[in-house]
Amino acid sequence: MNSRQLQYAVMLSQTRNFSQVAETLKISQPSLSKQILRLENELGVKLFDRTTNPLTVTPAGEHFVKEAADIIYKEEQLIRSLESFKSGEAGQLIIGSTPFRSSYMIPGLIKSFREAYPHIKVDLTEAGSDILRKEAAEGKFDFAVVNLPVDETKLDVIPLESDRLVLVVPKELIPLIPSVDQDGVDFASLKELPFAVLHKNQEMRELFDKLCSANGFYPYIAAEVVGMTTAWSMAINGVAATILPLQFVKSNPLNESLSVINIKDTLYTRQPVIVTKKGQYISEAARFAMEILKNQSK
Repeated sequence: MNSRQLQYAVMLSQTRNFSQVAETLKISQPSLSKQILRLENELGVKLFDRTTNPLTVTPAGEHFVKEAADIIYKEEQLIRSLESFKSGEAGQLIIGSTPFRSSYMIPGLIKSFREAYPHIKVDLTEAGSDILRKEAAEGKFDFAVVNLPVDETKLDVIPLESDRLVLVVPKELIPLIPSVDQDGVDFASLKELPFAVLHKNQEMRELFDKLCSANGFYPYIAAEVVGMTTAWSMAINGVAATILPLQFVKSNPLNESLSVINIKDTLYTRQPVIVTKKGQYISEAARFAMEILKNQSK
């Protein structure tokens, strides 16, 4: 039994005429008769009495076509609901992002997205880039925002604007920096500066350690913290300087107790990208959201 046979039986119950149904469906009458006979044999009951003119529907047939009509209707509604998901009239957009990027990038995305797709629910998963890369490769998101590097054999990648690192320093600690000019500061001159840094094995800490190593000194670490928000707070309260992505600094209110200084000649940046599972179907709504992110990062 299949959907086509259900449709044939329902139409035949309405017209009581094989030739009329066959003409409507653009099939031969023998083909229609064969399909109905096959259905009756499979069910083990007669649905139509062919000895009358016009034919009549048996009691079993009445029950069958009523249930069949309900099934056909539900199938049609299911197809329509899926079409509305494709067109963005309903559904869910599942995004993965680090907590840091969620704080400054995702609110603007959701606001613009909901203006265009008010009936789509946005489901945001916040996690570290390593987890997001793994789950994106498993197809758990419509898309995720992570930092390079990624495995491009498993993920399709759309680059966003790179996020360079800057020095955030309490103004009372400025005297510990030998010289600052309009281009910024030489990182090698910061060996006397106390730093608030993230714990080891975090991406920002790895970048900080590479900066120190490249400039030939061991840093004075005043505090190790869990996240960038805490490092920012340490700087605001005069505890230590810190190294943060410029996008993070821009996303926070300007604080008069801090100076934000460019780091000269540094190649150390964070490169955010949008990732999806390799070959994954991307809905119209997801493409729209990804375009918002690309425009935001310019």
